[in-house]
Amino acid sequence: MLTNELKSLPNSPGVYEYFDINGKLLYIGKAKVLKNRVKSYFSFTPNLSPNPNLSPRIAKMISEAVHVEWIETASENDALILENSFIKQLRPKYNILLRDDKTYPYIFIDLSADFPRFEITRKIIKGKGIKYFGPFYKGSKEILSAIYEQFNLVQKSSCLKSKKACIFHQMGRCQAPCENKISKNEYAKIVSNALKCLKNPHLLIPELKNKMAFYAMSENYEEAANLRDLIKVIDEVCIKVQIDIARLEDFEAIAVGFENQMLCWVRLSVRSGKVAYSRHSITPLKSFNKSDLNEIYKQIILENFPPQIPLNATKIYVYDEFDDINLISDILSERFNKKITIQAPKIGDKRRICEIALQNANSLIKKHIKTHNYDLLNEIKQYFNLSNLPLKIECFDNSHIFGSAPVGAMICWEIDDFNKSNYRHVHLNHKNDYDQMHQMLTNRALRFDKLSPPDLWVIDGGVALLNLAKEILQSSGANVDIIAISKEKIDAKAHRAKGSAKDQIYTEFGKFNLNTDDKKLQFFQKLRDEAHRFAISFHQKTKRKQDLQNSELEKIGISKGSIIKLINYFGSFENIKNAKFDEIAKISNKSVAQKIAKFNQI
Repeated sequence: MLTNELKSLPNSPGVYEYFDINGKLLYIGKAKVLKNRVKSYFSFTPNLSPNPNLSPRIAKMISEAVHVEWIETASENDALILENSFIKQLRPKYNILLRDDKTYPYIFIDLSADFPRFEITRKIIKGKGIKYFGPFYKGSKEILSAIYEQFNLVQKSSCLKSKKACIFHQMGRCQAPCENKISKNEYAKIVSNALKCLKNPHLLIPELKNKMAFYAMSENYEEAANLRDLIKVIDEVCIKVQIDIARLEDFEAIAVGFENQMLCWVRLSVRSGKVAYSRHSITPLKSFNKSDLNEIYKQIILENFPPQIPLNATKIYVYDEFDDINLISDILSERFNKKITIQAPKIGDKRRICEIALQNANSLIKKHIKTHNYDLLNEIKQYFNLSNLPLKIECFDNSHIFGSAPVGAMICWEIDDFNKSNYRHVHLNHKNDYDQMHQMLTNRALRFDKLSPPDLWVIDGGVALLNLAKEILQSSGANVDIIAISKEKIDAKAHRAKGSAKDQIYTEFGKFNLNTDDKKLQFFQKLRDEAHRFAISFHQKTKRKQDLQNSELEKIGISKGSIIKLINYFGSFENIKNAKFDEIAKISNKSVAQKIAKFNQI
C-alpha cells in the first residue's frame, strides 16, 4: 500500500502524515513539494527501506510506517502553520513535542486616554496609543497590584464614568480626576513614573518594604503578610541577568539546550537594551540530533508568538541557524502586519545574549534534574506498555444523585503535581454514567486545539469506559494513552478505603491487579480521588444552585412534577426563564407558562 501511495504524491506544498499498522499516527511534517519530501525518507533499492541518512528517531518511525496521507495547501507557509497546528492537537509519536503552549498576559495602557490606567490583556487591543509590557510568565497581577498600591492612578475602569470621588480617593490612592481634582498634565507625570517601574519592577520593592514595615509596626499583620508575598513574587519575576546594550533596542533571544536526555529552551525578552523578562520550558527527550533543531525552533517560535497577541519587538535572535528561518520570518511578518526578522548572530551583543540564554537553558536542566524524579513515570510507561512517557495526565470522573445535577470533571497532573489551572468541569445532559462520560470525553477531545491533549487519559471506570475513550480518541486522531481504574466492589458497593482498596486497572492490553502497597496503583488512586473530589465539589455547588432555583419555581405555585419536566426538557433554570410562552405551555400547560411569565416580569 505504501509503495503505491508514494507513486501518487503531488508536486505541491502540503502536510504529510505517517501511520503504523494499527492506524496510529506516527509523524507529521510539512513540505514545499510533497512528492520530493516524502520520497526523501526512503531508499528504493533493492526494496523500500528507510533512507540511511535519516536520524535514528526518524529511521525507526519509517520502519514502522505502512501508510501515508497528505493534505495539499496553497503555499509552504500554509503547510507550516497547518503542521504546527496538527502537532499540537494530535501529538504524533515521533514528533518532538514541546510542552508549553500557554498564552501569557501583557500589561497595557492606552496613552491616548485623558486619564489612562494599566490593565492586563492576552490579546491585541485596538487603539493608536496602546503600549504593552511583557509578556509576564508569572506575577502580572502582583506587579499591577503593586503599581496601584504605589501610584495614585485611577483604580477602576468604572471610576471615570462616575462624577463623584470613590473610597480610593478617601484612602489617598486616587487623585479623583472624576471631580477634576487633578489636571491631565499632573496625572501624566504619575503615569510616567509608573511606566519606569513597569519597565523595571525592582523599583517597586523599596516602597513596598516601607509599607510592609509600617503595617507590621501598626500590628496589621495581615496586610504586612500580603505585601511580603507581593515583594517575593516581584523579586522572582525580575531577571537577575542585567546586560546593558548600547542601543535602547527591543528584541527577543531564544536558545535550545540539551543535556542528560533533557531539552530546555529559553526565551529572553530584551526591552530598552536590558533583559526584562524570561521564559523557559523543559522536556525529557531520549535523543537529540542537530537535524532536530529545525523542528524544535519552528515549534518554539510559532507557539511563543501566536496570532492576536502583542509583539513589541521586530527582531528575534536565535542561538542556532535552522532550515526554515526565512519561512518563519515571513509567517510572523504576515501575522503581525510588520516586518519581522529572525537571525542567528555570530558575534557582538546579540550573540552574547543568545549565549546567555543557552547557559541558562543548561543550568535550568541541571536544576530540574536535581528537583524532579521521573522514576515512577518511567516505571508506569514500561509496566503498562504506554506509547508516551506520562508527563501530563488528565483524569475524568462524573457526579450526580439519581441523575440530578449531572456534572463532569477533569483534573490535570503535570510531571510531579496537580496543575489546577488546567482543571475543567462541565454540566452534563445525560442520566447514566456511560453517556455522561461519552459527553465529557467528546467535549474534551473537541477542544484539543485550545488545550493540547495530554500523554495519558485516566478514566474512573472499567472496560466499557476504556473502550469508549479509545473510540473517541481514534476519531480525533490524537496520540493519547488510556488507563481505566475500576473501584473494588465489596457486597456490590464501591470500596474506597485508602491503602487497602484493591482497585483494578485496565488498558488495551488487559487487566492488571496490583498489590495495595504498589506505588503505581496508589498513584492512579490519588488521581482518581482528586477527580472525584473535584467532581463532587462542582456537583454540590450545582445542586445547591438548582435547588434554590427550583424552590423559586415552587414558591410561584409550580408543582415538583412540572419542574422536573421543564428541567429535563430545557436543561437549566436559566433556559426555562428565557423560553417562549408557547414552548413552556407545550411541555407543561398554559397555567405554568403564565406563572413563569409573571415571575420574569418581577
